[in-house]
Amino acid sequence: MREPKPMSLNIHRVAHRFGYQRVLEDIDLRVAPGEAVALVGPSGCGKTTLLNLAAGLLSPWEGCVECNFRRPAMMFQQPRLLPWKRTRDNIALGLKAAGQPRATRHATATALALRMGLTEDDLDKYPSALSGGMQSRAALARALAVQPDLLLLDEAFSALDIGLKSELYRLLAEERDNRHCAVLMITHDLMEAIRLADRILVMAGSPGRIVAEHRVDTPLAERDESWVFTRTAEFIRWPDIRTAFALPELL
Repeated sequence: MREPKPMSLNIHRVAHRFGYQRVLEDIDLRVAPGEAVALVGPSGCGKTTLLNLAAGLLSPWEGCVECNFRRPAMMFQQPRLLPWKRTRDNIALGLKAAGQPRATRHATATALALRMGLTEDDLDKYPSALSGGMQSRAALARALAVQPDLLLLDEAFSALDIGLKSELYRLLAEERDNRHCAVLMITHDLMEAIRLADRILVMAGSPGRIVAEHRVDTPLAERDESWVFTRTAEFIRWPDIRTAFALPELL
């Protein structure tokens, strides 16, 4: 009897193009269980395309994408809540697709929503009646409702104010701690990558390539505001970061 493959996301020698435009070249990437990996780089280097390949939303032109995680979930830059469904049903959408009974999935959605700072009244509203921050809370709750073992984040926190970002960062850290959930995230925010990731992969070029990798070994619980600011200031001085983001050379 063959043993099941260990859970991981493996991207090997992947290249991709749209029409005649080559957008990714020679991408190798692995995400292990419980690991958080951040992809950083300038606009246009193919980060979102790479995440869509990881999610199975695109098929690579060359190379191989193999995902052995059983319950991947994705959170986009925009909340993408269904406007004709109430907040509770939006959060429970993945549970409905999995065949959970209505009462069970609604109970799970309600518990998650309250944990995210939403109220019982919010759950009965349509997305148009929620603020942008509330919609982002609902979108994160929807992603977490399926108890993902891999969470894909496409600049999911970029439009939020600093207070709400900090709150959602805390909730994400709790989820990783409680469920050993792996994360692959795209961000333009180097401070966000330093705060959340175990490894930071730097992308650059057109077509996009991974040009550097940096490990962040400090435990999440020890990454307070002072540490994050100091480490980000150090990180931005690295030559590969300055080259990737076309920053001027340091004197």
